[in-house]
Amino acid sequence: MEREVRERMRDGKGVVEILHVFRQKELQGKVRLLARMRLVKGSSIGYHLHEGEEEIFYILSGTGQVTEGSSTSTVGPGDAVLTASGGGHSIENLSEEPLDFLATILLY
Repeated sequence: MEREVRERMRDGKGVVEILHVFRQKELQGKVRLLARMRLVKGSSIGYHLHEGEEEIFYILSGTGQVTEGSSTSTVGPGDAVLTASGGGHSIENLSEEPLDFLATILLY
């Protein structure tokens, strides 16, 4: 698995650690991303839109805040968030411990 570190991902804050479970070129299905993401305290992925694809966040550990459109909610272990095509979202870790989640982007 390939590890990647991005600063200010999608104009967010801090650092995002990405562990690519599989890269798009390794998969035959319509998947653009399958990765375990880690946001340390104060880090975020900035608000962005999805067109022609949908993204799923499945929270593994930690707590965070997800904004979808004009709605904001707290997420924790076992929670799942689906952002459909035409929608937008962001996620931020506001807690002391890392926020770990599985991110999957499915293409139409």
